[in-house]
Amino acid sequence: MPLLKTDSPPLAGIRVLDLTRLLPGPVCSMHLADMGADVIKIEDTGAGDYAAPALRGLVHRNKRALRLDLKKPEGVAVLHALARDADVLIESFRPGVTDRLGVGYEALARINPKLVYCSITGYGQTGPARDEPGHDLNYCAVTGVTDQVGQRGGAPALSNIPMADLIGGSLTSAMGLLAALFDAARTGRGRHVDIAMADSMLAHAVVPMVTLAVHGQTRPAGTDKLSGGLPCYAVYATRDGRHLAVGALERKFWDRFCQVIGRTDLQALHQPADAAQNDAVRAELIEIIGSQTMAHWQQKFDGTECCVSPVLRLEEALQEPRFRARGLVIAPQEEGGAVQIACPVKMTDYTFSVRRPAPLPGQHNREILAEAGYDAQAVAALEAEGVVR
Repeated sequence: MPLLKTDSPPLAGIRVLDLTRLLPGPVCSMHLADMGADVIKIEDTGAGDYAAPALRGLVHRNKRALRLDLKKPEGVAVLHALARDADVLIESFRPGVTDRLGVGYEALARINPKLVYCSITGYGQTGPARDEPGHDLNYCAVTGVTDQVGQRGGAPALSNIPMADLIGGSLTSAMGLLAALFDAARTGRGRHVDIAMADSMLAHAVVPMVTLAVHGQTRPAGTDKLSGGLPCYAVYATRDGRHLAVGALERKFWDRFCQVIGRTDLQALHQPADAAQNDAVRAELIEIIGSQTMAHWQQKFDGTECCVSPVLRLEEALQEPRFRARGLVIAPQEEGGAVQIACPVKMTDYTFSVRRPAPLPGQHNREILAEAGYDAQAVAALEAEGVVR
């Protein structure tokens, strides 16, 4: 019997309460919203989520918005009412804050045993660093990750892609809560998912961990196998100040690369025997690649299948046919709006769409409260008391 095909998002029917702000939690809930979950963004009635407008526009699409004062008993009661029918709650307060407010995991699990409650912090709910503040840079620093990022001989570099925020705070959280959500569907019991961004960065430091295991210590930034230590896997400057990424890590790709640049004599030096030979091969490539423009090399390597790519700027990447053909780049939905990047997860019987633009703070207050059982008079009372705005 053939399977019934639909175009229903995989998380249709799942309701998520998102109490987070800025980047890690909002990006996590954006992925859930993109895959069909009904995500309610809940922010306080004061500063709220003070992310820049452009960031809000990118990471809060497909969500609804509620402004709620959890410092007032009536606000806590509203969250309790919402939690009764929710499947997931995501929060990023300091450890202990939600318990003090009366909206911690134990309190909400009594109301809804199936609730999956995900807490995102820098160092987790337990341990000696649980109360320490931090940012992406700090979590990368204390896990040995920052030490591995940068050019040889230079100071550690900062990435404009916040790795701990996105790998640790967004993707690891999504992985954990989806696993708990799957289990809750089977057992009827939710879980408290404790995500520490620092933990995730340490857990993903795979390549330097291998180096440590084999050699007893890590190599300085820019000198390990995948960070520029090998001439066959490195970034080289072109004549016009652009860069070419050479990823000829396997011998077959290296042989083709050497053929394209007209230096088949270098094929035997794919893995140089010593540091002097390594430096000599690198110097040759610096001179060869630096003698021509990036456009020249793009044309030269086109179709050669030897893992060589131009280092594009973001605005150039957005015009790339490979991403356009995949439907990844979405034109602004409204005049003056920003380009959006579609959900990167593709699967059968599901087509991503921006069902609604990022909401204004509190845009759906009345709609959400009505769904939670509040009639018009009760909603007006909450508004008059400043519990919602």
